[in-house]
Amino acid sequence: MWEILLHSLRKGVVTAKPAAPLPHDLAPAPRDTAGPIELLGDALRSEIHRLFGRSMKLRHVDCGSCNGCESELQALLNPFYDLQRFGIDFVASPRHADALIVTGPPALHLEEALRLTDEATPRPRLVIAVGDCACSGGFCAGSFATRLGVHEVVPVDVRIPGCPPRPEEITRGLLKALRK
Repeated sequence: MWEILLHSLRKGVVTAKPAAPLPHDLAPAPRDTAGPIELLGDALRSEIHRLFGRSMKLRHVDCGSCNGCESELQALLNPFYDLQRFGIDFVASPRHADALIVTGPPALHLEEALRLTDEATPRPRLVIAVGDCACSGGFCAGSFATRLGVHEVVPVDVRIPGCPPRPEEITRGLLKALRK
């Protein structure tokens, strides 16, 4: 066994080729340090540090959405926006969350799940409704199977309208929630 381990340590990685170096006349693409997401992110970082002294943990609750808002929430964590560098992270348990981000029109069969998630979240906490469906029912407004927004199930602190809202708008909404 030790011989196999030593052999692979001596030989190195053979499954992947090393990345080709950039040509000498080509510089790496610079990151825009004064873009809107960086400015919003710096403001978020300072508010999070002021309020929590650490990072802010969000728990996402899907109440029956079309997944458009989820795609935009997911984009917040991609390398372009990368909200984790500003101190925001999503957690799997509401017991670890500082805020709930709710998407979709609350379907009647998911009302209890939303209430239980809200009850499991430690106080003080924020509830943020993301997207037209969560804010006012969206295209499902008037349906027999949904409510007219998250506010009919749990109290909402901040509404972020849009179908779906862009990542910059979600970031602005998070900042608004922290400054409330």
